[in-house]
Amino acid sequence: MPWHDVPAEVRAAVAELLGSPVVSATSQPGGFSPGSADRIVTADGRRAFIKTASTAVNAHSVEIHRREAAMAAALPASAHAPALRGFIDHGEWVAVVLEDVEGRHPQLPWESSELAAVLDALAELAREPVDGEFAGPSLEEATSGLFGGWRRLLESPAALLPLDEELGGWVGARLPMLAGVSEAAVADFEGDRLVHSDVRADNILIEADGRVVIVDWPWAARGVGWFDALSLLVNVRLYDPAADVERLIGEHPAFADMDPDAATRVLTGFAGYFVDASRQAPIPALPTLRRFQLDQGIAALEWLRERMG
Repeated sequence: MPWHDVPAEVRAAVAELLGSPVVSATSQPGGFSPGSADRIVTADGRRAFIKTASTAVNAHSVEIHRREAAMAAALPASAHAPALRGFIDHGEWVAVVLEDVEGRHPQLPWESSELAAVLDALAELAREPVDGEFAGPSLEEATSGLFGGWRRLLESPAALLPLDEELGGWVGARLPMLAGVSEAAVADFEGDRLVHSDVRADNILIEADGRVVIVDWPWAARGVGWFDALSLLVNVRLYDPAADVERLIGEHPAFADMDPDAATRVLTGFAGYFVDASRQAPIPALPTLRRFQLDQGIAALEWLRERMG
């Protein structure tokens, strides 16, 4: 949605918040929240990044934006996140106003130095426990029900049809085991570190000086420190199935405290979540979402098959 299609009263509220009207807006296409997403400049030269959503298009996105604003206001300075400038809630329309980041998404397939920089940022994020003022949920609460994907697939095996014959056969022969392993992964979530919960290339910006900025924090939680780094490697495998992610696990400090069996359990949960989510009814406002979920599920499954043998 272009900025000029956002209702006039919402644009006026943004101008009041920033102290100056918006004179230019550059749309930022992509992502999975239907609405507008713009880097804007005001008449007095201020810059900001603004995301809007409406209940008429997708009520779930409105709730996600509300949650993101609440989380952004609570994040510590160590989060490598853009600062919240303000939040506008008109009931049917909401707008999240954030610091504008002069950066770009990582190159895909992932380039080694950029991947190392992002893993360094995630290791720094996980180095210190979050303080008592962080109001986010536990990782178990934030992901409640998500790792039940294999159990749901076990009850409806026809849903495995999107997988090719070889991978589908491997999964079909192991469904009860995969369901049990992924459900046991919830016990591996416990921790006191800040977790983004949705780290992938389109939620990362790299500035000209190499600084890494992690964006889109609605699912921020308190949990085990290596969760984000492991989920990032699923994204790496998505764009390069031959990527040596096991070498990275063995070498990078972001994984220093990660138990190999716990990693396998969580990876099993990731795979089940993505495959199960991909079979749900399409969302008209998000036409690419189900395919993206299936592609991530396949990437996680192929890696899981290598780990399990």
